[in-house]
Amino acid sequence: MDFFDQFPVMEQQELRDFKKGIDLAFRTFARTYGEAIENFFEPLLFFLVWLEKLLTNSPWPMIILVLAGLAWIASRSILLVIGTIISFLLIGYFGMWKDTMSTVAIITVATLVCLAAGIPMGILMARSNRIQAALLPILDMMQTIPSFVYLIPILMLLGIGKVPGLIAVCIYAIPPIIRLTNLGIREVDKEALEAIDSFGATTWQRLTKVQIPLALPTIFAGVNQTIMMALAMVVIASMIGVRGLGVPILRAISNQYLALGLMNGLAIVALAIIFDRISQHYGKRIQKHREGRNL
Repeated sequence: MDFFDQFPVMEQQELRDFKKGIDLAFRTFARTYGEAIENFFEPLLFFLVWLEKLLTNSPWPMIILVLAGLAWIASRSILLVIGTIISFLLIGYFGMWKDTMSTVAIITVATLVCLAAGIPMGILMARSNRIQAALLPILDMMQTIPSFVYLIPILMLLGIGKVPGLIAVCIYAIPPIIRLTNLGIREVDKEALEAIDSFGATTWQRLTKVQIPLALPTIFAGVNQTIMMALAMVVIASMIGVRGLGVPILRAISNQYLALGLMNGLAIVALAIIFDRISQHYGKRIQKHREGRNL
């Protein structure tokens, strides 16, 4: 006999009633506040739709030139610029341009949301050990809990669409930027902090003039990881109404189309490599600039 089968029937019934109570309470919450929550995310949906239309409707040479320019500004590497141009030319040649632009749009918005929410949270964690102790278990749960589990309440609240997919991506991708912002600020040289304190700097000046600039390489490592984790959620996000490269991959899985799945998967890999190299090179440039100023 299983150990748990020894519990009285009454206790098992109470457990079932407890689960039903949770389900009923959340359904009531969704019906009461679901519309208000949808209205709260309406500006974000508008921005996402606008960016997606901008990328998909703009001439492809212009998009490639802009991306190549960003690669050059961030890395000063001609090889990265050439690789970016070739990758996007191949993506367009194989008919994956619109899906790729939709994926770039969702990744861009998700990254911006993660940065806007994650960097302030990382700063708060660095300033307070109590906040750090409270947030660390939550971050651990966000990184380890299966994404399909937290999709359930999101879908119950917002249904199928772009915003639920965006929220799912952000939940999965935001922990690295929070953790590394916290780590970067905590690792700032104590002597630098003592020096600026001796000049009577305020807390805001201490943060903006010393802590954040010195922590930027670590923060950009968090940006890099956030982008990579957002890309990893592309396929799952496509299951709940987000357009992009994940949609043809799901179609390939259900219909056993090897070539379709492989090509779109390689397009995601190309995006991941390009964004990874751009963010890494920019972080290294910031590090060299900081070291040059310290010499």
